[in-house]
Amino acid sequence: MPITDWPEQERPREKLLHQGAAALSDAELLAIFLRTGIPGKTAVDLARDLLQEFSGLRGLLSAQRDPFCQQPGLGPAKYAQLQAVLEMGKRHLHATLLRNEALTDPSATQRYLSARLRDHAFEVFACLFLDNRHRVIHFKELFRGTINGASVHPREVVRQTLEHNAAAVIFAHNHPSGVAEPSEADRQLTRRLQAALELIDVRVLDHIVIGDGECVAFSERGWI
Repeated sequence: MPITDWPEQERPREKLLHQGAAALSDAELLAIFLRTGIPGKTAVDLARDLLQEFSGLRGLLSAQRDPFCQQPGLGPAKYAQLQAVLEMGKRHLHATLLRNEALTDPSATQRYLSARLRDHAFEVFACLFLDNRHRVIHFKELFRGTINGASVHPREVVRQTLEHNAAAVIFAHNHPSGVAEPSEADRQLTRRLQAALELIDVRVLDHIVIGDGECVAFSERGWI
């Protein structure tokens, strides 16, 4: 039965307009994005098939271009739309950190960094550069590596910090394994970076390790 023949309160778009997006299932939200189904399947049916194929919404949203485009009802246009939506979401999170206010909510900072780094298949080391009131100046991915790690060079970290005229920094990197527990190498690296930045009077406020659905902050462990 076409969605247009469903009771109005069960149609995904009308349900969203009356109850809000949070009331919809993953399949219903995806159906609104898809807009139409394929012969023999409604947009909701197609959405359910895609969620099963990619093991859930996160798997679909982080899928590479070729596997995504090979699915029925998808293609380059839908892939481009999805990437645009994801980027808008990231920029919205970034904008919440750029309101000329000091970073006072660690959970918001962790959510932002997780959104930026979590889905990389390789390790990425990034930095939030802050002014002397701990307001965000800039976010930058500084180093990229393999699935096992990224080479981080203190000299380049110092150079970037000076370039952005930062008074403090927050480091972050992801663990592609999904396990956020910091390694001893992570702790040693942080101490080296702290020592290098102390020479130019810049504070390291935190180092956040991003895993799959979890984050570990050095500050919360008492390591910074």
